[in-house]
Amino acid sequence: MEYALTRAMDFTISEALTELTGFLAAFFATGAVAFRYVVLRADAAAEVDIARRAAQRAALFGFIGALVTTILYVLTLPRLAAKNHTSIAGAITGNGATLVQTLCIALAVVGLALALAHVRLGWALAAAGVVVGPLTSLFYGQWSRAVNPIHRLAGGLWIGTLFIMLVAGFTTVMNSDLPPIRRGSISANMVHRFSPLALSAFAVLGLTGVITAWTHLKRLDALWTTAYGLTLIAKLCVVLIVVGFGAWNWRRQRPLLGTESAAAVLRRSATAEVIAATIVLVITSVLVSLPSPR
Repeated sequence: MEYALTRAMDFTISEALTELTGFLAAFFATGAVAFRYVVLRADAAAEVDIARRAAQRAALFGFIGALVTTILYVLTLPRLAAKNHTSIAGAITGNGATLVQTLCIALAVVGLALALAHVRLGWALAAAGVVVGPLTSLFYGQWSRAVNPIHRLAGGLWIGTLFIMLVAGFTTVMNSDLPPIRRGSISANMVHRFSPLALSAFAVLGLTGVITAWTHLKRLDALWTTAYGLTLIAKLCVVLIVVGFGAWNWRRQRPLLGTESAAAVLRRSATAEVIAATIVLVITSVLVSLPSPR
């Protein structure tokens, strides 16, 4: 235990904060794109303006996320160039996977900027950047390096989309001039479209999480004898809370949707789910900053 606590000091707060910022930024961008293409839909002519305003709010959060991701990426380039004993341009173009990832980051930020300016093509560009980027390692046969990016993508598709649905979707609908029964119906439709995405993302998140944990732990007793393992246990405890909120919303709250009051109740419980998920991200930021068990 003393060894575990000693190893827990082998990370810096700034490093953990940088990781947390990266997680949140990626979730904003991914959530905005998934909300636009999976959750948001105008079922009647009267809802077109509401959908447009919701998309604008989503684009704003997505653009902020993509911009922060770009800044964090640019800050890593000098270190990457020094590691490869080359220039920054050489570090980007000298490796196919790095070049594709760079282009995807650029696509995401440019695409969401265009979406913010009401250019429909922007959403397609942003979707290409957000989805292709995490899968880049797969194209080059680097399977082990693809696990973490896919894990982050799945998290963004679940929690990121849920957050955007709350701040852009529900907020816009609830503040609209539509009749209460119609506001409840639109909110219910958004949740019904989101549920299959959330379930699929959760499955991928669980699978990649297990692979990542085993890759780092290497042996079972490291789970309770190392700082990494103890932090992982803390993360899993909060993850169970997030899953509990998600299960409650899916099994008990979702079937009751259809009225404005039911949507308001789901909004509160979904907010609690997002808050718990944010705590998971904070713990994860510490976790990825710790050295793997020896």
